[in-house]
Amino acid sequence: MALFALASLLPLALFGAGVAWGGWWGVAGLTYMTGFAACLDQISSWFLGDAPEGAEFPAADALLVVLGLGALALMPAAVWAVAGQSGLSAGARVAVFAGAGLWLGQVANPAAHELIHRPGRGLFRLGALVYCWLLFGHHTSAHRLVHHRHAASAQDPNTARSGEGYYAFLIRAWGGSFRRGWAAEDALRERGKVGLHPYAVYIGVAGLCLALGFVIAGVWGALAWAALATHAQSQLMLSDYVQHYGLTRAVQADGRFEPVSARHSWNAPHWFSAAFMLNAPRHSDHHAHPGRPYPALRLPDAEDAPRLPWPLPLACMIALCPPLWKRAIRPHLRRWQ
Repeated sequence: MALFALASLLPLALFGAGVAWGGWWGVAGLTYMTGFAACLDQISSWFLGDAPEGAEFPAADALLVVLGLGALALMPAAVWAVAGQSGLSAGARVAVFAGAGLWLGQVANPAAHELIHRPGRGLFRLGALVYCWLLFGHHTSAHRLVHHRHAASAQDPNTARSGEGYYAFLIRAWGGSFRRGWAAEDALRERGKVGLHPYAVYIGVAGLCLALGFVIAGVWGALAWAALATHAQSQLMLSDYVQHYGLTRAVQADGRFEPVSARHSWNAPHWFSAAFMLNAPRHSDHHAHPGRPYPALRLPDAEDAPRLPWPLPLACMIALCPPLWKRAIRPHLRRWQ
């Protein structure tokens, strides 16, 4: 837990200092999220192994709450720093924008993802609010009700097909998950679920967020909020693209898909990016045990599940160039198809 806390909270502190004082603080946070993390990932002897089976982590949810509240504070602060009368130089504003977007997408997103899988109502609502803060509230419904049920099949908008480039996937997956998540919530209401429709909350809070951005820094503040949210969303969509790329479930004799197994998600064994992403690269075990807390997620053996040859953030960078990604991942994908 000390490693998870240090790895995920230190860049938040650096970006907070960047918002307050500018200078090299934002650059330090951006460097931490990129080059520093990539270098530490190569020190394989420091690899964080599996937790003992049955181990408990009483501080795990507390860290999620701190990260969730940190995301709620960082977004308006970054909007003020980037678009408001912060007095920061142009370079400092760019560093805060780029780095805060990375943190919101690569740390706050995994934290929100964990929160919406926690059984407590308060934790779930905090995770949903973080996604709404990122103008991505529908992911709360689409991830739980659609992705986990249909992953590695054509029925899941967030599973990338073999040969599909990231940008084509982004358009298809964003709209598809929005529609499928809404349909799944409608189906629950047809079966008797009561209460305010979640999509009314998602859309309403998104509107309030843009209004808050306007209050902070006028039109440029609203645009900065939308741009930061788009930056963060792109990190999430890149992770979805990479973590299921080209992997499909077979159709059984009865016409149904085979159950989701370890071989239907890409994993990454790199220890430091796994720490600040709250073990999100251990994706197979999350699909097998959605309620398992992130410190207890296990890394499948390389013979049982696909492994990325690069840390997940680096794989996402490669995916930004579709021809390069397809050529690089093809030999690793072939054995699992």
